[in-house]
Amino acid sequence: MGDVGETGGQKALWNRAAGRGWVRAQDLLDRMYRPFEELIVEIVGPSAQVLDVGCGPGTTTLAAARRAGPAGRCVGIDIAEPMIAAASARVDEKGGTAVDAEKSAGSAPVRFLLADAASHEFSTAEFDAVISRFGVMFFDDPVDAFTRLRRATREGGRLRFVAWRDPAENPFLTAAEHAAAPLLPALSPRVANAPGPFAFAARDQTRRLLADSGWTDIAIRPIDVPCTLDEEELEQYVTLIGPVGRTLPELGEDTRAKVVDTALAAFDPYRLNDRIRYTAACWQVDASAP
Repeated sequence: MGDVGETGGQKALWNRAAGRGWVRAQDLLDRMYRPFEELIVEIVGPSAQVLDVGCGPGTTTLAAARRAGPAGRCVGIDIAEPMIAAASARVDEKGGTAVDAEKSAGSAPVRFLLADAASHEFSTAEFDAVISRFGVMFFDDPVDAFTRLRRATREGGRLRFVAWRDPAENPFLTAAEHAAAPLLPALSPRVANAPGPFAFAARDQTRRLLADSGWTDIAIRPIDVPCTLDEEELEQYVTLIGPVGRTLPELGEDTRAKVVDTALAAFDPYRLNDRIRYTAACWQVDASAP
């Protein structure tokens, strides 16, 4: 997942427009965020038991399953019913074997849970690895949530996730809402440190909350990842993802057209040779269960 800016109501939000939009834009987002998928599954070894937090439509879970192999096991968890429904459609109901077209033979069994990782009762020391691609920044109580995840991880097991750095370093992510804000007076402003994509923008704060949750060997390093999408995909991105995309269905036709045109124009600085190019400024966060 990865794109809510409001405080509270995460479950309701992701089970409405946010979750539906993410599913409709799944192919685009998977291509755009492929480098992050490859990064987080690096920690998955053969036969690993893996938990993918905020798994969305399941792409990262399936990638982990390919690395874990047939002796492994992968569980994807998300609060969004539209995403879990899409993810579950990609696996064979008889044994959790993925049937996704991109799924190679010899992968681990996969299971998807419609549940909140912040409150779900996992078995103690159940997983070797906990991963997340932009899916852990939405906890109301991150210390409690990461404590639960740590207890679900075996001794010496690893945590790896990627999260966005400061919004000032990621102008692409907020370009549409900044441009369209004068036309959308009801658009909620982002709240610093609230659950949402930039909740872990402050490295020291993230380090403290992980330490307070019992994780050790904490390493947080900046990564700058080039991302691209096709020119013709930009409108899909703007109209399905983010605060502007969630607001559009509520607007009249004329206002909607004006908002879309205004938002699309805000991406002119990112256009180069019929492609939209930007740099994703993120943190790669690693930790171990003691």
